Amino acid sequence: MGCLSGAGDTLQDNMTSLFNAVRNFAAPQRFSTDHVHPYPVFEVQKKRGDPNRPVDPLLSRTCSLMLAAAQEAISQSGLGENHFLNKRIGICIGTSVGSTPNAIDFYDNFRSLRSPELGPVHRFLSSNPAACLAREYGTNGPVQTVVNTCSSGTDAIGIASSWISQDLCDIVLAGGADELSKVSYNGFASLMILDPECSKPFDKNRAGLNLGEGAGIMVLESVNMAKKNGHRVLGKILGYGSACDGYHLVSPHPDGRGLKTAIDQALGFSKTNKQEICFVNAHGTGTLENDRVESIVLARALAGIPFFSTKGCTGHTLGAAGAIEAIYTLACLNKQQIPPSVGFATPALDMPASPVSETLAINGSIGISQSLAFGGNNSVLVIEGRQD
Repeated sequence: MGCLSGAGDTLQDNMTSLFNAVRNFAAPQRFSTDHVHPYPVFEVQKKRGDPNRPVDPLLSRTCSLMLAAAQEAISQSGLGENHFLNKRIGICIGTSVGSTPNAIDFYDNFRSLRSPELGPVHRFLSSNPAACLAREYGTNGPVQTVVNTCSSGTDAIGIASSWISQDLCDIVLAGGADELSKVSYNGFASLMILDPECSKPFDKNRAGLNLGEGAGIMVLESVNMAKKNGHRVLGKILGYGSACDGYHLVSPHPDGRGLKTAIDQALGFSKTNKQEICFVNAHGTGTLENDRVESIVLARALAGIPFFSTKGCTGHTLGAAGAIEAIYTLACLNKQQIPPSVGFATPALDMPASPVSETLAINGSIGISQSLAFGGNNSVLVIEGRQD
């Protein structure tokens, strides 16, 4: 696994921030804003990658973040160039704004009837995330970019696991990536769901989300391939569920109908009983409706199971969120601890369940990572930690 976000440049850095409640938020640095009081964001601070390879000017920042996460994941997996030869290797990457040219100056010049340089256009056309990763590693299997708003990363991992279970691939590089964008920043501001301070998921005084950026990549292998390669298995994707309640463009169904269906699908596919689930990594954006609906579903469908949100440390990384949080879920299972839900302090009367507020030891090997997205999309992964 590999990931980077506003919480750190490596998976280990991310976990340290989560368990120590470190919050690296500030006004946007990568683009200007004319908001009198800029909404805080969680930016990736350092540029990580191969020091011997220059940054490709034809790649978007989203692709650069993805390649950094993929490099960490592949290094951790022990896969070398010989492992990529004559293998059915797929690529499945989720994103949200990662396919949008982040070049406002280009549009301004174009609309003013000037003739802007076409560099941003070439960058856009070269930066389909899945295609970019396939080019980087010369893979020969299926290549898919998933654009399903905030559930994209979760969906990408779910789809990738199905490729392996259906014997379409031996190995899949799967996850999500998204960069901060002035378009999405102002879009969320126009919806009036950005918190002017740091977000407070599931808290009585929650006032919206903070945007973030980052990438998370998992190396998924079939059981037989992992045994053949002699790799230590970190965990398993046991089940995946996805359901669209079709209630509203940007609001979940008031009763959480879609999320409940996705949870049931994932548990059924994994042949897992609710009693085996030791925690839930919730979507937990800090918005009024998302947190209320998610709390209702957790109280009804998974009563008594501890849950938390990590967006108080990373911000909402949009298409990358589900992948980053799936990686956190597996890392927590293997650590046998879950972090506090950073930003939560006061229980809300409109929510029947509240997240954990301090580090909690767990006793079990199976967890859930879930995503609620625009358009009523809901996606859930059931993940098992390593058995050793």
